[in-house]
Amino acid sequence: MIAPSIQHHASPRPVRVAPPHDALPALKLLRTVIRNPIEVWPQAVYEEPLYRRRLLSRDTVFVMDPDLVRTVLVDEAAKFTKSEAMLRSLEPALGEGLLTADGERWRWQRRAAAPIFRHERILGFVGEMIAAAERRRDAWLSIAGGTVDVAHEMMHTTFDIIVETMLSGRAGIDAGRVERGITDYLESTSWTVALALLRAPRWVPYPGRGRAERARDYLREEVLRIVAARRHSGERRSDLIGLLLEARDPETDRAMSDQDLADNLLTFITAGHETTALALTWTFYLLDLHPEIADRVVAEVATVTAGGPLRPEHVEQLAYTRQVLQEAMRLYPPAPIVVRAAQEDLVLAGERIPAGTSVYVPVYAIHRHVRLWDEPDRFDPERFVPSVVKARHRYAYLPFGAGPRICIGMSFALLEAAAILAVLLPVVRLSRASGRDPDLKLRITLRPGTGLPMRVARRQGRGG
Repeated sequence: MIAPSIQHHASPRPVRVAPPHDALPALKLLRTVIRNPIEVWPQAVYEEPLYRRRLLSRDTVFVMDPDLVRTVLVDEAAKFTKSEAMLRSLEPALGEGLLTADGERWRWQRRAAAPIFRHERILGFVGEMIAAAERRRDAWLSIAGGTVDVAHEMMHTTFDIIVETMLSGRAGIDAGRVERGITDYLESTSWTVALALLRAPRWVPYPGRGRAERARDYLREEVLRIVAARRHSGERRSDLIGLLLEARDPETDRAMSDQDLADNLLTFITAGHETTALALTWTFYLLDLHPEIADRVVAEVATVTAGGPLRPEHVEQLAYTRQVLQEAMRLYPPAPIVVRAAQEDLVLAGERIPAGTSVYVPVYAIHRHVRLWDEPDRFDPERFVPSVVKARHRYAYLPFGAGPRICIGMSFALLEAAAILAVLLPVVRLSRASGRDPDLKLRITLRPGTGLPMRVARRQGRGG
């Protein structure tokens, strides 16, 4: 009655979520939303400018036309707030930091934090990014011929970078336990999203709730401990927590309390390492399908570094490497949905949108929309040649969102991903251990459902 959730291709076409052929009955719809909400999106979201439907108990509008996306996320952004589903999923763990806050509470925090994430300041962290990637490279070379779960390995690598750049590597943090806590918490979000769509009370139990709450409590207690210890020590360091301690809203001179700092550190730890790790995971998967593109990345790195080790000043010169990452994030955007709630009645493309309507910006579908992309399911980094980018609508590509709430860590993420790829790819070749495509699972972010096992081999002619 419905298409399989995943389409597999004999040719090297990457895995994708397939829309259902028919409307799903209520119970199957609920089960599918819990498994992966993208699986309930009809073909219309990949073909039409706007689509309206009732999703469980919510009136929902999907906005795909780039001009309408601009209306929702930029021009009329003040008329929308974060959705209840998003807040129920993330607020218990992340509090009211930059990802979850709205209104003036969001504005003053954004103003205070913005200088920290300026590109020129982020460049100072590239050395730590390269060092973490080199540690991962050496670990992989030591097990050449073996198998690794690339999703887990990239999570671990980007978490190492978070610890070094945000906490100077000295916070006494149990990295493994924090990683597990984040995973346990995010695993529960499929249920909280579904229950929010059903308008169920927040107290309703669901599978994994106890584990998620224990993970939440541990994460918040651990980060509050780190914040309090740093403030008490009086040390001044140029890591992220040090910069946040000194940050001030330029309009009000307001500083962040320990609670504000904890909310934002948890936001940066969770969103920061998770999204970059997944972008790299999907990039390695795609490069296994397209070894000729991997060879071009390796050649570019060799040219830029003159065959020597990667240095911080090299990373911004890796133009083709950046195109590969951008195309991977088109096919597999780490954050594949942006959801807003209309705060007042308005009109979009002639459609009346009452206050309270959920407005979906389905990034995954926009990135594969037949009116916006030629052969949208094909992996082609040439889509991100600067002249091609310039000719494309600005709001057809949204891996970091758009408008005033565009991801504050975008520059950090792009530099980090390029540095890691440029260290690993020239010396290591990865191939899918099973030869099969991964499943796709949505838990706020888009991830391989059961990881991505890949065989590790030395790249011919490179010894590391």
